[in-house]
Amino acid sequence: MISYIIWNGSPEIFSFSFFSLFDFTLRYYGLLFALGFLITQQILYYIHKKEGKPDKDVDTLTVYLIVATIVGARLGHVIFYEPEMLWTNPLGVILPFQLSPFRMTGFTGLASHGGAIAILFALWLYSRKKNPNQNYLQVLDRIVILVCLVAFLIRVGNYFNSEIIGKPTDSALGVVFFNPVAERILFDQDGRNPVAKLEIEKDASRAKGENGRVPINLYLFFKPGTTETQANEFILGRVRNQLEFQNEFVEERSAMLNYQVALEPSGTYAGKVSTTGIARHPAQLYEAISYLLLFIILFWYWSKHKLNLPEGRIFGIFLVTLWGLRFVYEFLKENQVDFEDHLSLNMGQILSIPLILTGIVILIRSFKIHRTAS
Repeated sequence: MISYIIWNGSPEIFSFSFFSLFDFTLRYYGLLFALGFLITQQILYYIHKKEGKPDKDVDTLTVYLIVATIVGARLGHVIFYEPEMLWTNPLGVILPFQLSPFRMTGFTGLASHGGAIAILFALWLYSRKKNPNQNYLQVLDRIVILVCLVAFLIRVGNYFNSEIIGKPTDSALGVVFFNPVAERILFDQDGRNPVAKLEIEKDASRAKGENGRVPINLYLFFKPGTTETQANEFILGRVRNQLEFQNEFVEERSAMLNYQVALEPSGTYAGKVSTTGIARHPAQLYEAISYLLLFIILFWYWSKHKLNLPEGRIFGIFLVTLWGLRFVYEFLKENQVDFEDHLSLNMGQILSIPLILTGIVILIRSFKIHRTAS
């Protein structure tokens, strides 16, 4: 039995074009990102109600969190991973679209470390200017519970996008992220793509290779009117090029592409291409599940203590646990940019270390103050 998973789900929910002047696409990532703030706002209302705090504080906090998360995560990615954008494409840093032709692109890079730093600063401003009677650490103790839930939804969105992928693995949990390849094969800007449908399946007739190399078959079903010659040319042209180019997801090294084209009973042609996929750790899901569990644990801890919660306790646990997990998971993930290949630890791990150390200091302080008060 071949033990690996094939992921070929579309990252898009729907898209439409307005006379080729305006393209809009709604992706699962964007929906989950927005949903995270909507859900956490309702949980924050619940927390404030239980603690006897005014609801109007929730609205203010939500604005602070949304702005800090988006701006901080975007600037964090640019500063930590692509600083050259600041002088080569400064508008691309802040605009989620391209101007000519106009097209919604979203932000092609968000860094959680940047978002974390921005949230810490924004909540400091909130506690200092908007609510001077509320302790900064007390605000953080409540907010980081919700951050875990948002982080869970964002990582699920990363899985839909087939991004932040893990290293190759022979584990039964390995996932072949094929959608980026399928999108390029099916890309149809001028209406001339002859493929009506593409499917991908495991190939049980061939043995698995090493380091996550697994046998897969691509099935291309051509549109009516496509000739056998056109089908062959498309497979030997675009399909082969994408299998060779998208070497993060597939490995095609054979001198002769292993494929065949046959006439279907419907009168249309279908092609079968045998190639090799790369099964990788679904690092996004590892993180997502961990963050969801951390949310449940921290929410339970708050429910148990509420107003008697030791100041900084939840925040300290959050910093040590979440960034500690992030540090470990980075060993299973591919580096995001080339310069990280020359580092002993990647950028995600380097940025996690000060956050973990900060959490340890805050936890020590929390237990020390609690002991003194007792």
